Amino acid sequence: MKFAYRFSNLLGAVYRHGNLSFSKDGNSVISPVGNRISVFDLKNNKSETLPVSTAKNITCVGLSPDGNLAILVDEDGAALLVSLITRAVLHHFHFHKPVASIRFSPDGRKFVVTKENVALMYHAPGRNREFNAFVLDKSYYGPYDETTCIDWTDDSKCFVVGSKDMSTWVFGAERWSNLIYYSLGGHKDLIVGCFFEKDSLDLYTVSQDGTLCVWESDTELDGLVLRKTMLPVERGEEERGDGEEEEPRGEVIRGKGERPKEKEGTKNVRYKQRSKHFFNKEGDFNNLTAAAFHKPTHILVTGFASGIFHLHELPEFNLIHSLSISDQRIATVSMNSSGDWIGFGCSGLGQLLVWEWQSESYVFKQQGHFNNMAALAYSPDGQYIATGGDDGKVKVWNMTSGLCFVTFTEHTSSVTNVTFTSRGFVIVSASLDGTVRAFDLHRYRNFRTFTSPRPAQFSSLAVDPSGDLVSAGAQDSFEVFIWSMQTGRLLEVLGGHEGPVSCLCFSPVQSILASASWDKTVRLWDMMDSWQTKETLRLTSDGLAVSYRPDGQELAVATLDGEISFWNPQSANQTGSVSGRHDLEMGRKETEKITSKQSAKGKSFTSLCYSADGESILAGGQSKVVCIYNIREQILMKKFEISCNLSLDAMEEFLDRRKMTEFGSLALVDEGVGDGDGVELSLPGVRKGDMSSRHFKPEIRVSSLRFSPTGRSWAATSTEGLLTYSLDGALVFDPYDLDLDVTPVSVRRQLRQAEWAAAIVLAFRLNETALTQEVLEAVPHHQIAVVCGSLPDVYVEKLLGFIASALERCGHLQFYLSWSQSLLTQHGQKLKTRSGAILPTIQSLQKSIQKHFEDLSKLCDWNMYTIRYAVALSKQKGVKRTAGDALCDKDESEDSEVMSEVSLEETDMLM
Repeated sequence: MKFAYRFSNLLGAVYRHGNLSFSKDGNSVISPVGNRISVFDLKNNKSETLPVSTAKNITCVGLSPDGNLAILVDEDGAALLVSLITRAVLHHFHFHKPVASIRFSPDGRKFVVTKENVALMYHAPGRNREFNAFVLDKSYYGPYDETTCIDWTDDSKCFVVGSKDMSTWVFGAERWSNLIYYSLGGHKDLIVGCFFEKDSLDLYTVSQDGTLCVWESDTELDGLVLRKTMLPVERGEEERGDGEEEEPRGEVIRGKGERPKEKEGTKNVRYKQRSKHFFNKEGDFNNLTAAAFHKPTHILVTGFASGIFHLHELPEFNLIHSLSISDQRIATVSMNSSGDWIGFGCSGLGQLLVWEWQSESYVFKQQGHFNNMAALAYSPDGQYIATGGDDGKVKVWNMTSGLCFVTFTEHTSSVTNVTFTSRGFVIVSASLDGTVRAFDLHRYRNFRTFTSPRPAQFSSLAVDPSGDLVSAGAQDSFEVFIWSMQTGRLLEVLGGHEGPVSCLCFSPVQSILASASWDKTVRLWDMMDSWQTKETLRLTSDGLAVSYRPDGQELAVATLDGEISFWNPQSANQTGSVSGRHDLEMGRKETEKITSKQSAKGKSFTSLCYSADGESILAGGQSKVVCIYNIREQILMKKFEISCNLSLDAMEEFLDRRKMTEFGSLALVDEGVGDGDGVELSLPGVRKGDMSSRHFKPEIRVSSLRFSPTGRSWAATSTEGLLTYSLDGALVFDPYDLDLDVTPVSVRRQLRQAEWAAAIVLAFRLNETALTQEVLEAVPHHQIAVVCGSLPDVYVEKLLGFIASALERCGHLQFYLSWSQSLLTQHGQKLKTRSGAILPTIQSLQKSIQKHFEDLSKLCDWNMYTIRYAVALSKQKGVKRTAGDALCDKDESEDSEVMSEVSLEETDMLM
């Protein structure tokens, strides 16, 4: 492999756990997804997953006021300082304890972190390079239980902290003589949110039982007096908790039960409760779970465990509107800088919603598979990916935007396999509910449902290259069913296997179906010859996966003993094998009694996929790695570690000895719902109040692998979601047929001499992208056809591949389309003889042209409608005018009609 694949994007999951944050301009929302963060551009409708990851699931994200820095904190308190501009990690830090919340001051000079019952104020990282980017300034003690939320005043002079002990504490960020600390009560449940009023010390506090308290201060922000002498600092006298001994203490401020004593000439800040309001007057709402307040508009947003949210205007507590957006608990609420958009995250279903409250409409609405993904399939042009999950849903994702644009919910049980037909407009899915369904991507409907005579659970699926035959294998009846796509009728039931059918695959060039089974055989069925068994391949162990090479001349089979065997389908002879058991880096689950080395003996690959050129093969299974093998050399080329998230099970090779006690592993102790980790399991049909609810840690595994038809990316469905890997776009010096005379100077000399074909050949021999683009764009438009005719055949394919990649990133649309048209017209017959080898290049070119066509079509349609609307407005004359005015209007209308006709002609030219 000449190219290096790198992580590109994470699809299939939009929100897991933690707080949402809007960017500075309010047009993007930052969402934590497992141990990564995704940025969703709401204006351009695109998503991007940053190439940074923490050791465990992210619990809170702190965004700097300028939007350039973000602090990511995971479950254990390990923090990453990330630049949102360069997408790079700037600093590592560990708080040694789980962090509840983190918040930057509005001026960007400080940030406060709450852990356990203490609030820690740090100096914010500056623009200069620092050995330690996190410098502790002050430690604030006061609450007796864990802290929950933070808010700052607009001038960064004070901040407020809410706690689970039902108290709220106001602290001074500087050494104010009249405000060191102030404790507020008034609630009967833990504090969910506390917010300062705009440019004031007045407070709003919201508790979990649905109570809002309005607090009024007798002092304005300008009335805070700076202390001339330093506060007494307590250093090292008190006992410190575990993990705090290495942390610099800075200045310590301890809140006490009684109020601070007033000094002569100064009057301490005092609060009084102005009013108290209740959300649960009717008693039909559950606990209040999330809250956000927008200071300029005085809008309070509250989310409840029942999936309902309220909008209130403060301080009068006027209800603007309420809406139910989910049937699960709203975990987090956030508002953008303008106050128009509200972001909601529901961790139970993995939902991310952005609501515009003034127009009462959704700006963004996405939901991933809330259970494991089981299968994926690329569309023939590589633009879309279809996924099926254990939640019974089939989702289709746009690879360009990274978003799901249609969800099919007709299945009533887990989806086991999905595939596209050869034309790319139909998706076929198999499920454990005993049906195989076909979905139309034009009308977004289920137009065919295939069933068997007797109920069967379908675990495998394949569609022939013509799209006329649909086959599915059953787990319990050991049979393969064949249906007609046109009529929906069952054509044949293929029997002969003595075990469950694990995988099906059609030959890309012939009507031959390969079926792998647990009976240690692979059968080749001839669809044209009365459904007879053409060959039977005997395996050394149970067959788990089977895949044809893109040219149909080779067959790969993965077996239970961890081997991948390669077969010639014509002669039924084995041509090679790869032993991959030692390449699977197995981890030890927390509940396993045996070591990972012993458990690896029973592991194997469960998914196979050939690359687009057929030279390599991808393999994955119940492991955190995906292996790519060279078939000819039968060696391991590279291992991709798809996850480093220690919140998943079976990630580490050895168990943590600190969790081992004399009574066994602490992982075996089920703490119930209160711990909040892992995935919640509940009884069927019970949505709330389920006393049997338990949690478990998901196990890392790869359920499906697919290479893109363009050959430039591949995707894997795992426990974390849909991971896509693409070719590294960085500069790679990979010359072709290099000589001493081939230099950038000689290339530019040929350009000056107008030797266009020679310059292109020399540029491709150097194989530098920037230089090749410079040479191509220097060729005059009228010389393109001449240059294409004089190019050697070996460089035609290279030029087509370069044009396909240039069309994706360059704006010279007509210029590069002329190149591709001339190349395909003059060299079409020669390229057709090598169609199998250049298929990925042609599909990549088709994908780029199709994307531009869709974008231009929408733009031209919009321009045509706009022009017609302007012409219609100009013809409407509702005011009485004189004859002279009417004559002038007639001339102007004729001019406008001429201009509109010219504009329409230009639009037609674009179309």
